[in-house]
Amino acid sequence: MAIPLTGKQYEIAAGDYRATATELGAGLRELLFRDQPVITGYPADQLPPGTAGQLLAPWPNRIDGCRGVFDGAEFQLALTEPARTNAIHGLTRWMAWTVVRHDADVVLLRSSPHGQQGYPFCVEIDAEYRLDPEAGLHATITARNRGSCAAPYGTGSHPYLTVRTPSVDECELTLPATRWLPMDDRGIPSGPPATIEGTPYDFRQPRVIGATKLDHALTGLDPDDGGRAWAHLATDGTRVGLWAGPGYRWLQVFTGDVLGPERRRKAVAVEPMTCPPNAFVTGDDLLVLQPDETVSHTWGIQELTLG
Repeated sequence: MAIPLTGKQYEIAAGDYRATATELGAGLRELLFRDQPVITGYPADQLPPGTAGQLLAPWPNRIDGCRGVFDGAEFQLALTEPARTNAIHGLTRWMAWTVVRHDADVVLLRSSPHGQQGYPFCVEIDAEYRLDPEAGLHATITARNRGSCAAPYGTGSHPYLTVRTPSVDECELTLPATRWLPMDDRGIPSGPPATIEGTPYDFRQPRVIGATKLDHALTGLDPDDGGRAWAHLATDGTRVGLWAGPGYRWLQVFTGDVLGPERRRKAVAVEPMTCPPNAFVTGDDLLVLQPDETVSHTWGIQELTLG
């Protein structure tokens, strides 16, 4: 029997929600509500297009010139974004993860804790995807430093929200951010975070995306009383919400303008991140895990039907 490119498939369900996680990278390959996609999915025998649904660790986004710095030492990472000469989206998304638990409504996958080129640290990562019939998807990412020395760490996830429209141009977007991060044409920060007021990236109040192009890191997130920062994508009759729990200080928001024609501006990636691009160089919001230290972050997605 042929093996899908994304490895073993782990299906879970609760109420009207169904989801599939993959052995490859502990990715979220699909999430459906009443058999309709809530995120952009893809076939099991296809690699994740445009990083769709991938888990990003031990760093999200880009590292300038593939050179990380930690505790006074410089580390040379592999070139994974050749067009921009960057290292991008961590080290675990192309690894095979081990299933620890798989029940009807939850799957827990674990990465192997071993060093890699440019990252001589032993961080074990668990990815748990759980479905609730009312609250939808709840994802918990837990990192443990199994090594003998402190380790730099950050994480993110890359779902594309969809409300099943031909283009995101007609969708209404709401983002809980007060600041945006200026970046150069290689996706590397070119200055400190600036106020979002008066910029095209201000979606604090719901408004139609129109022709706005987004591939920006946003911060200064405004959480609700429960500590969750909510982003919403909506059209007539359908609204999808993504929430980022405490510790996710950043959202990378991407309208997919550089993707191929079949995916260009068809969905909006809202990526919860614990640190901004280039954090392995700047140290901005970078987490440092001491030996045996554990840290967890949670995010989720819920369909909120209007009317």
